[in-house]
Amino acid sequence: MKIGYARVSTGLQNLDLQKDSLEHYGCEKIFTDYMSGAKSHRPGLGQAIEFTRSGDMIVVWRLDRLGRNMEDLIQVVNHLKNRGVSFHSLQENITMDKGSSTGQLMFHLFAAFAEFERNLILERSSAGRIAARARGRIGGRPEKFNKQDLVLLKTLVDNQTPIATIAERWQVSRTTIYRYLKKMEDKNEQT
Repeated sequence: MKIGYARVSTGLQNLDLQKDSLEHYGCEKIFTDYMSGAKSHRPGLGQAIEFTRSGDMIVVWRLDRLGRNMEDLIQVVNHLKNRGVSFHSLQENITMDKGSSTGQLMFHLFAAFAEFERNLILERSSAGRIAARARGRIGGRPEKFNKQDLVLLKTLVDNQTPIATIAERWQVSRTTIYRYLKKMEDKNEQT
């Protein structure tokens, strides 16, 4: 039996492409996770592995869906191998089963490339943040309120305008209003 495993890093991303590919390949059951591959505990992967029986095959869309680094990938695949379960990655077209020396070699090579690619992405992201900080950009979202907004906010609060009404005016949550009021209060205490 072919068992699929699909993963995206956040709930904002979509599993459709992976699921479609796995179904097209013939996976009868598909397990999913919405979390980073860097997390060691992935419930969907655990369920997929527990569901397998000797002679089954775990199928993923790409190697990086199974794990973020080579050590993690090798550990999962070796665990599958010990259970008599084979493994297939669709994008890299790698199949590993009990007697596949070539598949094992290709798996290790692609796992090394996947880890290398991930490290390059992390290095570029870090360099980009450092360059942005050097230009005075701190990162994160821009402030919701400018100086005039803060003056108006303070005036409305002083005039007993309900926080819900103020939040509705700027289309923000009441928590956001309270956070800005606290920032203004803290700033006043420092001066």
